[in-house]
Amino acid sequence: MEKICRGIVRYMALLVVAAGVLGALCPRTLTWVGGYVSWMLGLVMFGMGMTLSFGDFRRVLQEPRRVAIGVFAQFIIMPLVAYALVALFRLPPELAIGVILLGACPGGTASNVISYLARGDVALSVSMTMTTTLLAPVVTPALTYFLAGAYIEVSFSSMMLSIAEMVLAPVLLGLLVHHFCGRAAARLAPVLPLFSVVCIVLLVGGVVALSSAKLFAVGPLMALLVVLHNGFGLALGYAMARFFHMDSRQARTVSIEVGMQNSGLAASLALLYFSPAAAIPGAIFSVWHNVSGSLFANFWVRRDEKNHRKEVVWE
Repeated sequence: MEKICRGIVRYMALLVVAAGVLGALCPRTLTWVGGYVSWMLGLVMFGMGMTLSFGDFRRVLQEPRRVAIGVFAQFIIMPLVAYALVALFRLPPELAIGVILLGACPGGTASNVISYLARGDVALSVSMTMTTTLLAPVVTPALTYFLAGAYIEVSFSSMMLSIAEMVLAPVLLGLLVHHFCGRAAARLAPVLPLFSVVCIVLLVGGVVALSSAKLFAVGPLMALLVVLHNGFGLALGYAMARFFHMDSRQARTVSIEVGMQNSGLAASLALLYFSPAAAIPGAIFSVWHNVSGSLFANFWVRRDEKNHRKEVVWE
């Protein structure tokens, strides 16, 4: 069972693409997902909480400067890049709110896996994901209201409450289960990623199905914006970390954390508060950031191996 779970998680990007294609070509098969968005996202965040411990909170206190720089980069770079892209391409309101909402969300849970594969600082990655997720109920609605208020009316209090229910509460519940039911959590740990992947795949497929009528008209443009958004996040996140004198492992970790958003949350909030069209950027991002993250990790592994060979030759 554990091998099956690992295989499914490994091919998550392909499964997400398949769900998106199914939602676009046969929308009736996945439109039912719309009624279960908040529950599915809550399950994903509960799984994330199960991977955390109170020791992770102590780590944040032990390394406040690095985590603070990473969190600052996360909530400054991605929202501003989103706003710049919206202004540059003059997007209509329903698409503009989707891009800005995506930029205002915290880091994605997949970033921890990508940081590990890229030989980054996994502890820093977990600390950043945890901190941005806990701040999300306040920061995400505030950024969305500030940057998108001119495009569409945003209910700050309602969005904050929804994020607390869908993100904060499940994460804290998962943390408590991990702490007080350690043995049970250890048994469930290999299976939880499977449930997370299934939920994310269904979320993406459902979003595409609900917005299939508009997807073929705006899909190419949204794909371009998502690639640019993600690319600028990875590049600027790395540059900011190096500017503050972080080493290569820490800088690549910050880069991954900044570039990989919680796109499932963005799509869910878009469906709950705006329109299916506003969820399109989050759905496309869910596919692309797994692909780009894997390529990014492969780049750093190859570079480390190349540098290691040079050091051996010089010795």
